[in-house]
Amino acid sequence: MLDHLIKGATVVDGTGAPARVADVGIRDGRIAVVAEPGTLTEPATTSEDAEGRILAPGFVDPHTHYDAQLFWDPYATPSLNHGVTTVAGGNCGFTLAPLNPAHPEDADYTRRMMSKVEGMSLVALEEGAPWTWSSFGEYLDALEGRVAVNAGFMVGHCALRRYVMGADAVGGQPSAEQLEEMLSLFHDAMDAGAWGLSTTQSSTHSDGDGQPVASRHAEPAELLALSRAVAEHEGTQLEAIVAGCLDQFSDDEIDLFVEMSAAAGRPLNWNVLTIDSAVPERVPRQLIPSERARKAGGRIVALTMPILTPMNMSLGTFCALNLIPGWGDVLGLPVPERIAKLRDPDTRGEMLRRAASKEAGVFRRLSHFDRYVIGDTYSKENEGLTGRVVRDIAAERGQEAFQCLVDICANDDLRTVLWPMPSDNDPESWALRQEAWQHEDVMLGGSDAGAHLDRMCGAPYTTRFIGDCLRGRKLVGLEQAVKMLTDDPAQLFGLRERGRIEEGFHADLVLFDPERIDAGKATLVHDLPGDSPRLDSKAIGINAVWVNGVEAIREDQVTGATPGTVLRSGRDTRTVSTK
Repeated sequence: MLDHLIKGATVVDGTGAPARVADVGIRDGRIAVVAEPGTLTEPATTSEDAEGRILAPGFVDPHTHYDAQLFWDPYATPSLNHGVTTVAGGNCGFTLAPLNPAHPEDADYTRRMMSKVEGMSLVALEEGAPWTWSSFGEYLDALEGRVAVNAGFMVGHCALRRYVMGADAVGGQPSAEQLEEMLSLFHDAMDAGAWGLSTTQSSTHSDGDGQPVASRHAEPAELLALSRAVAEHEGTQLEAIVAGCLDQFSDDEIDLFVEMSAAAGRPLNWNVLTIDSAVPERVPRQLIPSERARKAGGRIVALTMPILTPMNMSLGTFCALNLIPGWGDVLGLPVPERIAKLRDPDTRGEMLRRAASKEAGVFRRLSHFDRYVIGDTYSKENEGLTGRVVRDIAAERGQEAFQCLVDICANDDLRTVLWPMPSDNDPESWALRQEAWQHEDVMLGGSDAGAHLDRMCGAPYTTRFIGDCLRGRKLVGLEQAVKMLTDDPAQLFGLRERGRIEEGFHADLVLFDPERIDAGKATLVHDLPGDSPRLDSKAIGINAVWVNGVEAIREDQVTGATPGTVLRSGRDTRTVSTK
């Protein structure tokens, strides 16, 4: 007997093949049968009529930071609501394990680091996760059986360094004995099911003390030793971030990526490829590592987002504005001193100069202050400004745009929420994206779901992209769009029997209305431990989501079931060799 029968759905199976109407039966967590409508005779415990709706494989998000959130939110919301059934975590070199039991202070260091680099609520980290593990395997075991999504995790380079080197991980180099210990610890994590190594050398990543995170101090020899260790384990990967990911790679960064992937004989993915017609030379430069890696016996995959993800800003709290060269010195001052500095014309002039300079890289996109929209305000002086564009307010006041913005924020003691309008929403940029998506080493992803919680909400990229393909720009056909969100990432990670609607595959499925599928506007909610805020987005037109054959979402509401699997390398992933 079938557990559930979905009748008359338009099946888009993830392979890119043309859609077809079929009945799909689920049994014991698998897709038991895909048949012509009305031809099944096997009875089903439950069934539903899905005529006029699309049935697709569950979406696979290749870049998330749900490492902590899954403890207080096993549903990985809002990703699960938007049809995501499998998430890859442990990215950018940051994981919650391993933790050295001889140094209990490392847990506090890790929490403060995650709060700083990934914008996670410190209170939520402290109150929402048990922190009972030491080894990476114990961390995975703590999640086993209590999650609603399938989740796999890289092991973070920063945690490996901290475990072995303690405080010397920041600023120091490992001795030969320490490197061997780090490799042994890494092998233990891989044996327990870690998907591979993640690391960062990005200049934007600093710990809770304001110091460059541990992996930023690693020399190439250390990174290559760890990469070679990846090759010894089945079903493994590399994920890495360097400063050039944000704009354009240096020659040394290209060499490093190519050598790491070739040494491991495994794919290396990085994020995020930013595509903007104002900088047409960026994409060709960022794909040079991919071209060179294939010749060297490796593979390098660039993740890129198929939507423009709004990100709010503030002059009062840490955000992307702090990462503009020279801005951190001003925005790190106590609020009264910060306001005084920002009101100084010479300081503002220098800040604007730095923001528009080449060294600002991708952050130059934030320097169009006339295009900022005022969000929440908190003072009588700012009443009526919410929703208005700074350009218009500045014109009324006879001010330069940045001066006007500073005055507004100062009225709120810098609490004002700011929404920069995207500068890359032009037809030329979308044409460049459409072209880049066809490249064999460009893949959709980079949502950062689970991170930067009160600043951005990237999780809904799946529904927004599908909606755009069906009813908006239509840059990609439906069948190809679904493949880009399902089979493509499943193939990159070597997921066993996931990413397609095929008999025998795991029943990770999403049923949606093609006339409605979309994502609602990001809104601030206070539902994290400690009443901490995050941005959330409602899923529109998603009828149901199944994970391993169990209904986990129905009409944007979680069912309470936790049918997800902690995906472990080797057991749940096959080796995707580059050799």
